[in-house]
Amino acid sequence: MTIPKPYSKNPEVLATLDDMQRHVTQSCGTEPPFHNAFWNNKRMGIYVDVVSGEPLFSSTDKFDSGTGWPSFTKPLHDQHVVEKRDDTYGMVRIEVRSKHADSHLGHVFDDGPAGTGLRYCINSASLRFIAKEDLEKEGYSAYSTLFDAN
Repeated sequence: MTIPKPYSKNPEVLATLDDMQRHVTQSCGTEPPFHNAFWNNKRMGIYVDVVSGEPLFSSTDKFDSGTGWPSFTKPLHDQHVVEKRDDTYGMVRIEVRSKHADSHLGHVFDDGPAGTGLRYCINSASLRFIAKEDLEKEGYSAYSTLFDAN
């Protein structure tokens, strides 16, 4: 699948972020579990970076990890995410950031379901959800084929 357009950090969008979105994406924050927009979202669609709009995850790869944050088995495009060692808080983890906007998204763990075995544990505050019925209107029509069977 081709990536439809170039993405980057958008200063105008940064100015519109709420406090939690800014804290998570710009200061490597973490939102509370079970008290965020998408932890229990079951709608079909894609999740994009709240800052740049770059497509990051699909509902087809989302699963209930029981952690209270949206969890995915893989990103939509490996080239849209960057994984970095994170040794803050006395732990060694792998941080996940968006490639083009450099937004902090969350972390990836190796305790996910069969298939990839990965759990991308992502903050809702770093994401914007585009429902499958809105993909064309929002400029993401290339992703509608993900949901043809659904």
